Amino acid sequence: MVDILHKVGIKGSSPDAVYKVLTTLEGLSAWWTTDTHGESKVGGVILFRFGGGGFDMKILELDPGKRVLWQVVDGPQEWIGTKVSFDLERRDGWTIILFKHAGWTEPVEFMHHCSTKWAVFLLSLKSLLETGKGAPWPNEIKLDSREEGRAN
Repeated sequence: MVDILHKVGIKGSSPDAVYKVLTTLEGLSAWWTTDTHGESKVGGVILFRFGGGGFDMKILELDPGKRVLWQVVDGPQEWIGTKVSFDLERRDGWTIILFKHAGWTEPVEFMHHCSTKWAVFLLSLKSLLETGKGAPWPNEIKLDSREEGRAN
């Protein structure tokens, strides 16, 4: 198994503020995809859509101001069963996010793409909290011609 790992610091934002944008439909749609629906509670499923495709995430754990854990229950085959976590910690006026997309069976090309896209969206989250404006799909940075005009 292989994992995608990222670390992002949010200056001047509390872990509670970061947690809120990770756990509310309004917050998620402001940094990841504008097409976000579902139940944002433990046991609930959130549907994230990107044009023609997307992911369904079951919420496994919510620890306010500290941790969010999802499991992919529908989406691309490579994602099914993987887990996405956000661990939050306050350090020197910054909230640090340790992000993990765990459980990939092998590092296929799609994993390379997804790793970079996670970074793009985590920087959108950072921008949302530091400036008030994120860049969720469909307005995020595109990585290649494959993304123009279609889902990630």
